[in-house]
Amino acid sequence: MKNAISRRDVLRWTLLAAVGGQIRTASALGAIGIDGDTSLPSGLDGQHIKDTTFRFIEQCLREDGGYSPSPDPAYSGFADTSMSDLAAVAYAAILARQVNWPLKHKKKSAEFIQRHQQPDGVFVNHDGKMDPKSDLAVLYNTVQGVVSLRALGEKPRVNPQKVMDRFFVDQAFSKLPWYTTSFFPLFYAALDTDFPSEYRLALERHMTENQAADGYLQDHVAATFHMVHFYRLIGQPTPKGDAIVQRVLRDQRPDGGWQLKEDQRWDVHSCFDAVFVLRQIGRNSEPCRAAIDKAANWALGCQNADGGFGHYPGWHSDMDAVCFQLGTLIQTGRIPGTNFDLPDGEVLGWGDVMKPGRIYLKN
Repeated sequence: MKNAISRRDVLRWTLLAAVGGQIRTASALGAIGIDGDTSLPSGLDGQHIKDTTFRFIEQCLREDGGYSPSPDPAYSGFADTSMSDLAAVAYAAILARQVNWPLKHKKKSAEFIQRHQQPDGVFVNHDGKMDPKSDLAVLYNTVQGVVSLRALGEKPRVNPQKVMDRFFVDQAFSKLPWYTTSFFPLFYAALDTDFPSEYRLALERHMTENQAADGYLQDHVAATFHMVHFYRLIGQPTPKGDAIVQRVLRDQRPDGGWQLKEDQRWDVHSCFDAVFVLRQIGRNSEPCRAAIDKAANWALGCQNADGGFGHYPGWHSDMDAVCFQLGTLIQTGRIPGTNFDLPDGEVLGWGDVMKPGRIYLKN
């Protein structure tokens, strides 16, 4: 494939990940508040990672402005990209905005997203496994629609603010998966509107009443990440935050990842989730810095010869995995051109460029 990474590069990166190679840039690390060694092995520069990843993303661009999970027409996606055709286009727009990449055909992509909105403001998936009428699909697609349009410099044609009301009738939100809690503050922040206090308090009660002694929700880092993300978006300390950090540190595997379940499908975003937690509420401690560095090397080992990323080393390249593996590298300061001072950085995806300690939505 033209402009692809060589297999020699992939092998070298994987070996470096195994021994904890350092691939950080001083300027980015300073911006995100991570101190430490800034050495950069020859031939493993972040610009090359960025260039090859976006070449993969560009190959996923479709004529209608949407994005396929992969350039491989036989591949139907995994995780988010298998569930909704709004996932890949959202992730392309968000990543490009965060690292100042000139995304091609932005207007066409915005039109693609706009066509997914209904007259009542709800965004629906036109393709994917989700039932577009289900509560989960309504929440996922509407939040992704709003956030991706924001990343592209556009707004929904119909104000979708009332869409969220349905989730607070008879506590319908409590029947959603735990990984949806931070969708709500993200939605209101992306619309530049107030997060209703009664909705916020209901979600806070739901989380804290179900939080374990070690701070975790659902005994898993994904649900816990969304709790930490929720509190970062509202500018409040995460309950049992120190306990969460200690659990995340204990759970890291020797290879730098966090895939702890026998069924790896359960853990596909775990590395990103864990890095966010450590970076945002780990107080820049030495154990957190070391864990974050190992995590970045693990994520790098998931990049394939086509420039894309798999959810695990050797897995098929997928726009969903690209979002979360490149997002891990963005968080850890390894991707040049990342803007950690964007005025709306907190609403771009899942918090890749949020600055630790900065107060965002206050209400």
